[in-house]
Amino acid sequence: MAVSNKIVRQSVSLPAETARKVQRLAKGRRLSSNRMLVELVEDGLAAQERKQQEFFALAERFRSATDKKEAEKLGDELGRMVFGG
Repeated sequence: MAVSNKIVRQSVSLPAETARKVQRLAKGRRLSSNRMLVELVEDGLAAQERKQQEFFALAERFRSATDKKEAEKLGDELGRMVFGG
């Protein structure tokens, strides 16, 4: 499947402090604020995907666990991933 490099224009409203942080990061890396936002969004999407993969791997380990203590430990880990803590 070919990856499309089509550009889609989006309008995003940011809280003032967040916008300042983006501008500082962009200036420090000698990028435009727009490019910095693109990189931050791409990094965030990749992190979210990794988190989801980790969750499914942990859920599979939990499902296949035969030892009760191990299953309990994995269940607690799953709970922390879902509900925080």
